[in-house]
Amino acid sequence: MQDIIDGFLKFQKEAFPERSGLFKQLATSQNPGALFITCSDSRVVPELLTQREPGDLFVIRNAGNIVPAYGPEPGGVTATVEYAVAVLGVTDIVICGHSDCGAMTAISTGKDLGHLPAVANWLSHADAAKAVNAAHTHESDAERLSAMVRGNIVAQLNNIKTHPSVALAMDQNVVTLHGWVYDIESGSIDTLDGSSGRFVNLANHSQGPSEPAASGITA
Repeated sequence: MQDIIDGFLKFQKEAFPERSGLFKQLATSQNPGALFITCSDSRVVPELLTQREPGDLFVIRNAGNIVPAYGPEPGGVTATVEYAVAVLGVTDIVICGHSDCGAMTAISTGKDLGHLPAVANWLSHADAAKAVNAAHTHESDAERLSAMVRGNIVAQLNNIKTHPSVALAMDQNVVTLHGWVYDIESGSIDTLDGSSGRFVNLANHSQGPSEPAASGITA
């Protein structure tokens, strides 16, 4: 714990003064441009990956970067999505999975989660991706996991479209959905191409401000 405290003291002494103007502005308002939904995995740091400053991203983190479909008993993820879209007016939503994901590994290998009932229940929101992945033949465990990670991104993008705030924003063409997969070892990101339905390297398919969102999925 001491190293965490030391980190805060370093932040207070060095990083905070360098951004004092930014924090003064953020003290009374926020205007994030994107909602970033990713895994709780300690190796995935949204602000580091995207080189964003405080206030730029509205972030949801949970096991497996899951977004439950909208239902009669909305939970924390649902409430956060609704607030980001309907109140903050984010224009982009990124659902980002990653390599070596423990949640997706448990699903793809059929691991017994009887001793983790809360985890098992949570991962049931990835059942659609699980079914699709199980119906395909994979040459290796690594390929099966990779396909599961990508299939889960597609499933969660479909889930988030069931949220009324997102459906309305998409109908009004004011929000774009993006599916990403971050590779921890290489530092690369693959993005779901909306026209082909395939994941492609983001660095080779990034778009300029006047070009169509090749990595986005629109209504």
